[in-house]
Amino acid sequence: MFQKILIANRGEIAVRIIRACRELGIKSVAVYSTADRDALHTQLADEAICIGGPAPKDSYLNMERILSAANACHADAIHPGFGFLSENAKFAQMCHKCNIKFIGPSADVIDRMGNKQEARKTMMAAGVPVVPGSKEAVYTAMEGKKIADEMGYPVMIKASSGGGGKGMRISRSAEDFEGNFKVAQQESINGFGDNTMYIEKYIESPRHIEIQILADQHGNVVSLGERDCSIQRRHQKLIEECPSAALDEKLREKMGAVAVKAAKAAGYESAGTIEFLLDKNKKFYFMEMNTRIQVEHPVTEMVTGLDLIKEQIHIAQGEKLTFKQKDIVLRGHSIECRINAENPEKNFMPNPGKIEYLHFPGGNGIRVDSAIYSGYTIPPYYDSMIAKIIVYAKDREAAIDKMRSALGEINIDGVVTNLDYQYEIINHSVFQSGDFNTHFIQEFFENVQK
Repeated sequence: MFQKILIANRGEIAVRIIRACRELGIKSVAVYSTADRDALHTQLADEAICIGGPAPKDSYLNMERILSAANACHADAIHPGFGFLSENAKFAQMCHKCNIKFIGPSADVIDRMGNKQEARKTMMAAGVPVVPGSKEAVYTAMEGKKIADEMGYPVMIKASSGGGGKGMRISRSAEDFEGNFKVAQQESINGFGDNTMYIEKYIESPRHIEIQILADQHGNVVSLGERDCSIQRRHQKLIEECPSAALDEKLREKMGAVAVKAAKAAGYESAGTIEFLLDKNKKFYFMEMNTRIQVEHPVTEMVTGLDLIKEQIHIAQGEKLTFKQKDIVLRGHSIECRINAENPEKNFMPNPGKIEYLHFPGGNGIRVDSAIYSGYTIPPYYDSMIAKIIVYAKDREAAIDKMRSALGEINIDGVVTNLDYQYEIINHSVFQSGDFNTHFIQEFFENVQK
């Protein structure tokens, strides 16, 4: 049993992990930058250690300082949360060398699945359906254009090490390919230090469906159902829900079985997510694997009754899963809205600043994951997400009604947020119908935004 876990993260996910540690009777250690001295996670943890300046590279991305903190406080394990170092194979390997358990998969698995080209190869070898695309890495626009010409347009140009929408461009013709390739590759170099690209067939108007899996160290893997993440703006998710209105039980079981096969092929351990694109003919294709806990994990927790953070910790301690696939039953419906400190009327410009007054909703079936409070100053150095509003109800219609009520109750004074924007989405007739795809925002909102 771990005695002490260091959380190598900040914000709501750090708070979430600290609370799980408390319930398990495990001491928690927060690390923080000088900008986060008054952050909630530093106040809730049993210990808090400053690891550097406000820039992520000086603190939350500084592996040596985080490991020094872990050694100084005698932590048994490190939970990386999501973002920052959560999918950094080098950091996982450094933890191993320091005899500190990295709560997640091995460095080899992170490295293999983090490289999208290698992940595709692994999935194809396992018989998992993948989007048709280049078999080898692509480094020049000339190489890529030859593949795209043979494949047929439109195609998606992707950074092999990409994520969060960076290093991605759609090319709809031979004429615009070179320009799009160069822009995507430069984004990859700037964001990931990697010029490796690949080309895949662009699936028109798909749903973005991801399958949550848990895998222990004893070869047991289970699927925990799907999350529909199709409501996204420029590849950034805004709303997630479980289950998806696009899946019936037969398709759910099929996708879950494929996700389990994919996780076993990768030699996976811990919580992970297999992401798929689902086309209009209900054919699905592997897109990528996230080797960490997801931002949207609460909707899965709400419908399964499982605590995914606790499960990660149990798995990291070498324990077997206490349930089998037949025990997993999805009950009810859950929706999550991400609340960001950003201004939709100014191209979603981040809006950090002091929160003068804060009121979050409560009541049956409403959960708020956040690390902000009245008087807290949101720093300008990190992601703009400040809260996740999660609701649970007996069915999708009731969950939408509950989310409408919850969003209407929130009051955040002092900073501009996307709260009204989320409220408009929830009230849109197409969203409420359940018949939408990843172009929803582009089609119904971006084309009318000024």
